[in-house]
Amino acid sequence: MARGDLTDDQWAVLAPLLPKGKKSGRPPIWTRRQLIDGIRFRVRTGIPWRDMPQEYGPWGRAYDLFRRWQRDGTWQRIFTDLQARADAKDLITWDLNVDSTIVRAHQHAAGARKGGIYRRIRPAASPPSRPTMASDARAVA
Repeated sequence: MARGDLTDDQWAVLAPLLPKGKKSGRPPIWTRRQLIDGIRFRVRTGIPWRDMPQEYGPWGRAYDLFRRWQRDGTWQRIFTDLQARADAKDLITWDLNVDSTIVRAHQHAAGARKGGIYRRIRPAASPPSRPTMASDARAVA
């Protein structure tokens, strides 16, 4: 077991929260514990998926598991459940901090366009909305 891997006690809490496998047949080569430890290693260190150590299984398998559970909400459900358990045991201190720092935009980010007047660009096929010259007014009438 590597330094950052799940302990047996941590795995005993996490294992019941994981979704059950749907496939029957040949057992997987890499256990979920190895793959989850690999995912945790990758998230903790920030390495690219392809650089994940082989002791955690193939990087593609770990990535597939991570993305599949991310898309179907499994990670969020596990986090919410673990957070609720920790809160029930008063292991989380819910302190609030309100920061009144003023955030200002840079002076060049005021929204004005360079060059002054804004001119609307019309498509070539659309006629002008109103006559602009006296000669145009006579042509329309």
